[in-house]
Amino acid sequence: MGIEVNFEGKVALVTGASSGLGARFAKILAQGGAQVVLAARRTERLKELRAEIESDGGAAHMVQLDVTDYSSIKSALAHAETEAGHIDILVNNSGVSTTQRLIDVTPDDYQYVMDTNLRGAFFVAQEAAKRMILRGKADPSRQHRIINIASVAGLRVLSQIGVYCMSKAGVVQMTKAMALEWGRYGINVNALCPGYIETEINREYFRSEGGRKLVDMLPRKRVGKPEDLDALLLLLASDESRFINGAIMTADDGMSAF
Repeated sequence: MGIEVNFEGKVALVTGASSGLGARFAKILAQGGAQVVLAARRTERLKELRAEIESDGGAAHMVQLDVTDYSSIKSALAHAETEAGHIDILVNNSGVSTTQRLIDVTPDDYQYVMDTNLRGAFFVAQEAAKRMILRGKADPSRQHRIINIASVAGLRVLSQIGVYCMSKAGVVQMTKAMALEWGRYGINVNALCPGYIETEINREYFRSEGGRKLVDMLPRKRVGKPEDLDALLLLLASDESRFINGAIMTADDGMSAF
């Protein structure tokens, strides 16, 4: 007996949707039948992505969102619900990084990473949860999903990106705390921890000498592709994941096992 994932009638908000994994997540959820709300600071790219989704027969809306600005978070989620309806699925994906030794990290570097990856992720999830809780009280049968995009770097330390690792470790603990507190309201909160995934943002790096050396150190000497995360995303977003709450799920080709 197979499981068929169908998001017809669902609304999914994807943050950081202007490129990389966020764009892929949005496309996959739209292909599954969800109305997708694309959220990011770069609205020009969102327009292109919306056109791609609509040309494939999907439904997409867009909102401008700066996760480092609390007022922007509140207005973006209000706008999203005005455009598409109540949010059933949040893919909390926005993230940034810097590369340097910890001894060279400046206060601005630290704030830049933490404001987006941890503080921003928290308040986006909080604002979504407030709305989900109210809806869940009105209709207890309605299921809601929050998927926080963490990283294998939140589970093991990687050199030169220590602050990023710290921020994603925070997302892991944040996910567990949210799952514990919000599960009673029909909200399942889980974290997806990718390993190294090649996107348009880092493709040139993986082709450089330093990038090739990094790949040679990986368990199977390869990096993943965005589509390698599709199955986990679809599982965690679906109603079939009703018994999965507070899970920290890796998709890293064995990297965190060593």
